[in-house]
Amino acid sequence: MKRRHLLQATPALLALPALAQSAFPSKPIRYIVPVAPGGGSDFIGRTVTERWGQVLRQTIVVDNQSGGGGTIACQATLRAAPDGYTLMQGYVATHGTSPATRRLPYDAIKDFTPVGMIGGTPNVLVVNAALPVNSLKEFVAYLRRNPGKLSYGSAGAGSLTHLTMELFKQQVDSFMVHIPYRGIAPAFTDLIGGQTQAMFPGLAAAVPHIRSGRVRPLAVTGLQRHPLFKDLPTLDESGFKGFDAQQWYGVVGPAGIPAVVVKHLNDTLAGVLTAPDLREKLAIEAVEPNPMSPEAFGAFMRADIARWTTLAKARNIQLDS
Repeated sequence: MKRRHLLQATPALLALPALAQSAFPSKPIRYIVPVAPGGGSDFIGRTVTERWGQVLRQTIVVDNQSGGGGTIACQATLRAAPDGYTLMQGYVATHGTSPATRRLPYDAIKDFTPVGMIGGTPNVLVVNAALPVNSLKEFVAYLRRNPGKLSYGSAGAGSLTHLTMELFKQQVDSFMVHIPYRGIAPAFTDLIGGQTQAMFPGLAAAVPHIRSGRVRPLAVTGLQRHPLFKDLPTLDESGFKGFDAQQWYGVVGPAGIPAVVVKHLNDTLAGVLTAPDLREKLAIEAVEPNPMSPEAFGAFMRADIARWTTLAKARNIQLDS
């Protein structure tokens, strides 16, 4: 009897020290980035993994898998072995807005292991420079005086730029025509040209246009002012309490990664993100590092999906064909 019990217990007993004493990582880690090479998201992934790999004393190989709004990358990730050697840069589209507006071939929560947050950048309300408004208060008043006469652009239906403006419209109880574009660049072209009058892009994309004076910033999302524009108020302090939307980036893996591996990955990632020089590099994309525990990051993703799902239902935004 004792021998049978010992044999039954041995695998479980051996697993703990094997994990605790393993030299993880003992081989290169694959880091899937759900966008094509180049651009902000890819820059963030490569910048973080370069330093992270040094701390882990192992190569982290960036694998760009674009397409399907991140679904290709997500499916490749969830099908990988849950051993910590395949990770993905989840972000607001893959684990926030898309699950709220589309039927997806993955469950953004159940199919993934949260590893940790990297950070985020706020969205900024900008208007065409010729629009006769200089503050958020003036813009709201102008919008209410001209219902249905203004239009706003977005990077595409269901994007964060779309949903953030819909949240704004809901709170001011007014109307603007939505003009979706295939990306933020053409949306800016028409905003600057006056074909649209307003937009809620990510701050990083807006910075050069703000500094050139071609668009006028009125307020940023989030609960704190951004270091790049300390004189620009938040919507929260301007009367839109709790108005928070951000382009965030984090690290996930397939469901079932052992907790000891997740902790090691999270601890080392957090150490990387607190380095002042990395903070300076991420500032190129206006990203503020925001390390979180795996549990906190998981709760953050669930809350983000819930926020945008509630809005999508209220505004009747369902993008399945």
